[in-house]
Amino acid sequence: MARYAILTDLNKCVGCLACSIACKVVNSVPVGSYWNKVLRIGPNPRTKGGQWPDVYTYFLTVQCQHCENPECVKVCPTEASHVAEDGSIQIDKEKCIGCKYCMMACPYGVRSWNAAESVVEKCTLCAHLSKNGELPMCVRTCSAGARFYGDIDDPSSDASKALAAADPASIHTLQDVGNHPATHYILSPKRAAWKEGE
Repeated sequence: MARYAILTDLNKCVGCLACSIACKVVNSVPVGSYWNKVLRIGPNPRTKGGQWPDVYTYFLTVQCQHCENPECVKVCPTEASHVAEDGSIQIDKEKCIGCKYCMMACPYGVRSWNAAESVVEKCTLCAHLSKNGELPMCVRTCSAGARFYGDIDDPSSDASKALAAADPASIHTLQDVGNHPATHYILSPKRAAWKEGE
């Protein structure tokens, strides 16, 4: 089975928020909700961004991790949350009963409640675009060229090529609690120490 995902090179990300804004616009994400968040990591005492002169700042983009073993799918009583043919995690709004179990089960807090429709929503990898061979909007609008998309199990995809070119010590995922997140990040240890938005 394919495993489509986004890879972000945090060494290149400038924190412009274009990915977050483009996501909201193309998916009509309600005010106050975000399917794609950009977190500023370091330097302040709370996030342990280093001590002078060894300080650093980088921007961590966080969206649905499109996990291989998703907890959100396991707890959904109606199968509204499901694994699509491309390996991405999707929500069938027609089946969603608004129980929010998936929101509670997600270890990354990346699902949001759409009160107007009484359904849970999240990053879909712009399924309405990618099914036609287009890139997700966050990837298309990244001015720094920091985001890559594709089947991470396909060596010819942009995401796989970026992973293959990276130093193994620079490759990260958000904490794996048995769910095996497909979304990957590249952050050189020479640039900064890997943190997850502490």
